[in-house]
Amino acid sequence: MRSIRQINWLAAISATLIVVLISAAVLLMMGRVPWCQYGGPWWWSGEVFSRHNSQHLFDAYTFTHLIHGIAFFWLLWLVAKKWPMSLGFRFLLAATIESVWEIWENTEFIINRYRIATISLDYYGDSVLNSVGDIAACLFAFYLAAILPWRVSIFIIILIEILLAYFIRDNLFLNIVMLIYPVQAIKVWQSGG
Repeated sequence: MRSIRQINWLAAISATLIVVLISAAVLLMMGRVPWCQYGGPWWWSGEVFSRHNSQHLFDAYTFTHLIHGIAFFWLLWLVAKKWPMSLGFRFLLAATIESVWEIWENTEFIINRYRIATISLDYYGDSVLNSVGDIAACLFAFYLAAILPWRVSIFIIILIEILLAYFIRDNLFLNIVMLIYPVQAIKVWQSGG
């Protein structure tokens, strides 16, 4: 006989899969390509300044979605202290928030904002496969944050931000800054100047 906790997790995971499938369907209806138009789907695209970036399952920006997952875990944990929510429900909520972000990120408004304000001049949006990979990365990190000590979560965030800044001259913090209030000096540095 299954426990209530197992049933709650099965329900949360089933609902999460439905959310991800719905978001993929919405992205397809928005005109997003299923995967990279310049060759078959690959599991990784390591070159940020190429037409393959954001078109395959994972890329360097997938690491920013790991940060999303950790942040969602801790933010929803803070909220859960006031409103009792099961971990499974918070997992589903994180999947929903990340899915909504993936849809919004692929609107013409945000795509154009990236192209105007950041170094992503050739950015035309994510493929559906890449969006699903980003959601999966977020949920994986949410799970890790649930089982690891909070200090490890902070260490992972800092490590990801430093490594991304070093290797691709971008990270989640810089991405947010450049979307909200573009700084020319950051844009010059990111372009290699």
